[in-house]
Amino acid sequence: MFAGADGSTSTRAAEAVAALHRAGVALVPTTGRNAAQAREAARLLGADAFIAELGGLLARAPDWEVERLAPAAGGRTPVEAMARSGAGALLLEAFAGCLEPHAPWAFEGRQVTMLFRGLIDDGAASSLLRDAGHRLEVADNGRIDGRFPALETEEVHAYHLLPAGVGKGPAIAADLRHRGLGPDDALVVGDSPADVAAPGHVGSVVLVANGAWAAPGPGDPVSITNAAYGDGFAEAVASLLDDS
Repeated sequence: MFAGADGSTSTRAAEAVAALHRAGVALVPTTGRNAAQAREAARLLGADAFIAELGGLLARAPDWEVERLAPAAGGRTPVEAMARSGAGALLLEAFAGCLEPHAPWAFEGRQVTMLFRGLIDDGAASSLLRDAGHRLEVADNGRIDGRFPALETEEVHAYHLLPAGVGKGPAIAADLRHRGLGPDDALVVGDSPADVAAPGHVGSVVLVANGAWAAPGPGDPVSITNAAYGDGFAEAVASLLDDS
């Protein structure tokens, strides 16, 4: 959120966070990271809630008790059940050279989603899982930087293997219900297809410019900022506050 397009810190993004607090607008970090990482982001942002593991976990201040938004399977967490099901191995075999575990974060501290990296067709991967009898999906959570020699891809994305029906949109809807708010009271700012999936659960979605590639197409309720990364977030916040 605070990264600038040149790798520096975006002071505009920090100022936007302060503006949201002054206006009394709740800011809820919604991320693919695990609960511990998301809790730290919430602390830094002064947030009163966070959504982690791409919608699999939700926690609120002041006790920060983590609610798992996916059912346990035979007393196991969804990640434990997935590891035993062989679904991850199926994906790695089907997309050899284009997909690998996102080490060291693939399983570390995770309850609901397994994390991979590479470049695949997430729709085809989800169909493969369904055909094999798995009630699981693959979700693209956007581009990531880094050098990954084992991958034979031009770019690298983060992918989550997760139970069907889990996602950022349903988790945001759960948080809104707790606050007594409706979809039109919420705005998502993001940069990935996982963020675009939120329409229907929130009033509108804004992609920052570096996430423009994830836009679903004309006619969808998604807008794109002129600026990228943290400056794009600041632009979206300014537009929100100007309209309120």
